[in-house]
Amino acid sequence: MSGNKISKGMLEQRIRDLIAGTQKHSTNGSLTFGGATYSATALVQVLQSLADSLATEDTARASWQDALKNVRDAQAKAGPIVQAYRSWLVATNGNAPSTLADYGLVPRKARTPLSTDKQAVANAKSKATRAARHTMGSKQKQDVKGTITTIVGASASSASSPVSPGPVVSVPTSGTPPAGTAPHPA
Repeated sequence: MSGNKISKGMLEQRIRDLIAGTQKHSTNGSLTFGGATYSATALVQVLQSLADSLATEDTARASWQDALKNVRDAQAKAGPIVQAYRSWLVATNGNAPSTLADYGLVPRKARTPLSTDKQAVANAKSKATRAARHTMGSKQKQDVKGTITTIVGASASSASSPVSPGPVVSVPTSGTPPAGTAPHPA
């Protein structure tokens, strides 16, 4: 067989064909190839062992897929029960870590609330992050409206309607110009 990739089905067919051809044309003789000599019976046994291995792999794969399906089905059925039972155990025995340890559980850590100062800092950071990223809530997004500065390909009747100008950006006249802008001649 060459180094080319062949499908498993093609390999099985090639092996069956080699066995059939060997049994038909070389029943009693010996064959010499690849630096070795084989009797027809020994060669058929080697080829048949490969064919048997390929068939065994199919059976093992099907069995493995059945096992995986059984595990998924059992998890789907028992998963919610396990989670509810674990939650109930923690709620019932939350003050008894040794009892929870018998079930392989640990009590939940009590969450300590932030101090007023730390909460104020967290709120300020949150607002600063939203401003820096220009993130908006759904109601803020409703207030954002686009403006049309020019009309391309509009009919004459719509061209006579007033167009609101776009936003005007002003550049400070004193000091150095912002990065990426050329200074304006005075």
